[in-house]
Amino acid sequence: MTTDGFTTCLWFDGQAEEAAHFYVSVFKNSSIGKIARYPEGAPQPAGSVMTVEFTANGHRFLGLNGGPEFRFSEAVSFMIFCENQEEIDYYWTRLTENGGEPGPCGWLKDRFGVSWQVVPDRLDAMITDPDPAKAARVTQAFMAMSKFDIAALDKAYAGE
Repeated sequence: MTTDGFTTCLWFDGQAEEAAHFYVSVFKNSSIGKIARYPEGAPQPAGSVMTVEFTANGHRFLGLNGGPEFRFSEAVSFMIFCENQEEIDYYWTRLTENGGEPGPCGWLKDRFGVSWQVVPDRLDAMITDPDPAKAARVTQAFMAMSKFDIAALDKAYAGE
């Protein structure tokens, strides 16, 4: 087994290359790698994209055009920890554009059906605060949100 981390394989129905280019456009430290095409006699049309390697935000992915048999679900999501509201707004806007769907509590689905959590980086510290009243107020506040509002979370944390 190699020691240089994991590669996440994402199963698409003909959209792997489009998705790879989209993710590379959204995240810094991203690039497209090798593209493999289906040969004659394969289960998909000859010459169509079989796999595309890409890196998004330093994380390695392989997009596989496997067909319609499998779909993404919220059972797996990618978390984006954001330093400020500007970052939350950027990722929320980019990932929901052109057919993405906002969800509750910082969750969303992009136009390919992949689930993301766009989260303030300090949320974990707030909801695990030793003061249970602070943690409860923040939890109650974020449970009512779709896209996270850091100012509102900060106010709930402070008891305002």
